[in-house]
Amino acid sequence: MAGRINDDDVKAVRDAVPIDSVVSEYLQLRNAGGGNLKGLCPFHDEKSPSFQVSPSKGLFHCFGCQEGGDTIAFVMKIDHLSFSETVERLAAKAGITLRYEEGGYNPGHQRGERIRLIEAHKFAADYYAGQLDSPEAEIGRRFLAERGFDRAAAAHFGVGYSPAGWDHLTRFLRGKGFSDKELILSGLSQDGRRGPIDRFRGRLMWPIRDVGGEIVGFGARRLREDDNGPKYLNTPETPVYKKSQVLYGIDLAKKEIAKSSRAVVVEGYTDVMACHLAGVTTAIATCGTAFGGDHIKILRRLLMDNGSARVIFTFDGDAAGQKAALRAFEDDQKFAAETYIAIAPDGMDPCELRLAKGDEAVVELAEPRTPLFEFALRQIVDRYDLDTPAGQAAALNEAAPVVAKLKDPSVRQRVAVKLAGLLGIMEDQFVVRRVSQISQWQRGKGDAPRPVRQRTYDDVRAPAAVAGPALNLRSPAHRTERELLKLALQQPELVSPFFDAYGVDEFTAPPYAAVRQCIHDAGGADGAPADYVDAVLEAAPDDTVRALVRELVVEAIFVAKGVDEVYAATQLVAVRLRAVDRRIDQLTAALKRLGHTHPDQVTAAQQELYVLQQYKVALQSHGAAAL
Repeated sequence: MAGRINDDDVKAVRDAVPIDSVVSEYLQLRNAGGGNLKGLCPFHDEKSPSFQVSPSKGLFHCFGCQEGGDTIAFVMKIDHLSFSETVERLAAKAGITLRYEEGGYNPGHQRGERIRLIEAHKFAADYYAGQLDSPEAEIGRRFLAERGFDRAAAAHFGVGYSPAGWDHLTRFLRGKGFSDKELILSGLSQDGRRGPIDRFRGRLMWPIRDVGGEIVGFGARRLREDDNGPKYLNTPETPVYKKSQVLYGIDLAKKEIAKSSRAVVVEGYTDVMACHLAGVTTAIATCGTAFGGDHIKILRRLLMDNGSARVIFTFDGDAAGQKAALRAFEDDQKFAAETYIAIAPDGMDPCELRLAKGDEAVVELAEPRTPLFEFALRQIVDRYDLDTPAGQAAALNEAAPVVAKLKDPSVRQRVAVKLAGLLGIMEDQFVVRRVSQISQWQRGKGDAPRPVRQRTYDDVRAPAAVAGPALNLRSPAHRTERELLKLALQQPELVSPFFDAYGVDEFTAPPYAAVRQCIHDAGGADGAPADYVDAVLEAAPDDTVRALVRELVVEAIFVAKGVDEVYAATQLVAVRLRAVDRRIDQLTAALKRLGHTHPDQVTAAQQELYVLQQYKVALQSHGAAAL
């Protein structure tokens, strides 16, 4: 065992390594006033910064979780190191040689486990980088060149080559004083028939660094057809490498991510290289696993969760990329940042795009355009024929549970309204209610929802909406429809002849749509005979609708100064304007769905949209005269 580190040396380490420079390697710090800095605490989840650093005092403290201490305490906590390991690590950073009270200088083999494993990876990275110049590595150099990476690019990212022999690296590291146990534990070697052998053989090697810049693992790319291993082979889980907690390129990207409040998430090592070389220096990638909650925590600390933060995903446009987008969408709410997705033309990844169209195309790709939630929902709804009620219902049944998982009610409602537009459902509140019902059921606060059936949402004879929250027929959203129906039943002459031209679909509440249908079936409001109400009651399909008709016949019309043509015209225009707005939204959604495909349908939709927009202006300017 090594002796205790000299107290004077410990103090020298504390003084030599500023706490703010160490902490800023893990999270973004901003001015907190009084000479202090603040950021999002790395030791617990929080939405507003309660973690503060005092550079002058060399201390940190979190007012949320009460963690605090000096530079050494911070590194011990965040990297799970012992006291001596931490001091040794910081001393190496500061160039300080440590003295030990019992036994002089600390021999390398006596150092802490993490320090030893990190040192082994550093030696391995240097070894692999040197091997990239060997004759055997010609296949690796050719692989890089074919993807637009020269030797300078390889050196910048530390790319190397692992020889094809059984134990070249193992023997090299043994020569550096590492034991077989340490080599197995590091993941650099694995058990063979006659002892440890190299884990990576005959592959192109990318060193993977943690947010502090330490090499903790490797990603290895297959180069030869006779290599029966996977295309990419990563370091296994070790005491220093957890694949769900590392992001390739984070060491190079963290400063720019913090500065610009933007991060670009790509899918592979060569994509990160292509982005950085093209000027998108905020690019990072996961290492053999899906983008998840631990990765989000890393980015949140750098992005600082300010309102302008952006995260752009560049998943491939194939089935795997679509699946990855859906997974990312489910984690979307864990960000305070806005999330977007970018897909290159022809489904190219950033590396392919740079080769085909140059650096500017990569920069253009990384600009935020399509919100992630919109892309994720499109992947669902585009599989259905949305021109049919059955297709709309089936798409809603699949998409609504995805939206319902969003925890923030305001975000959930906003996305539900967007889903209604993508589906072409005119009554967006139906979709909002549907999503809300499923959300309550998912949280164990409601009954399991029944699947939506064909035309459930626009079946005009349905006396109420599908199972879910009760429909409030007196809500502001439906009050105008209710008033117009009361006028049509009580004083039909005031709304004639316009009312009879109103379609059933202009009444968004299904019970009101059912009453409108009854009036139509009874002969309409224009020129209504003396037994007009009786005829409407006779046309009702069931007792529930008949009860609503009677209710509307006897209820007072909601106006203070008497019912007249002006009041009736106001209700007619209000209902028609809402219907026009819904159709405009539907056409806009249809145009978004169609994109650049089906030019004939696009032209027809654009023409109808133009006519409706002009009609809306006329209604707003001239009122009932424009009906």
